[in-house]
Amino acid sequence: MNTNTQADYAAFILRVSTGILFLAHGLMKVFTFTIPGTVGFFESLGLPGFLAYLTIIAELGGGVLLILGIGTRLVSLALIPVLLGATWAHAGNGWSFSAAGGGWEYPLFWTVAQASLVLLGAGAYAVRIPALQKSLGQFA
Repeated sequence: MNTNTQADYAAFILRVSTGILFLAHGLMKVFTFTIPGTVGFFESLGLPGFLAYLTIIAELGGGVLLILGIGTRLVSLALIPVLLGATWAHAGNGWSFSAAGGGWEYPLFWTVAQASLVLLGAGAYAVRIPALQKSLGQFA
């Protein structure tokens, strides 16, 4: 018997779509901008270069975990600082993300989407790992 609600399906759609976006952004940093290029960009903003590595790992790992629905609440919560950093990095470019250098409205919206997943949880079609569910409870 299917006990999923409309909210479960909505969380599934939000979780998978943002997971795909995180994965795409992480892969773009690796293959398009290159890792050294991404490190250089972070340093040009006055940030330490190691944050570029952490961001790439967060986007790639977080994207996969969101797609699978593993630890959704914790993963989404952990990705919020990455998105707030992106909002800060693009703040000087204006509101619209179509502006030169990208604006801040898209990463801010994405932050709100992750906050929604923190509240909603994984939703339907999530991978359930009993040991993780036992240790993390509702945050699994």
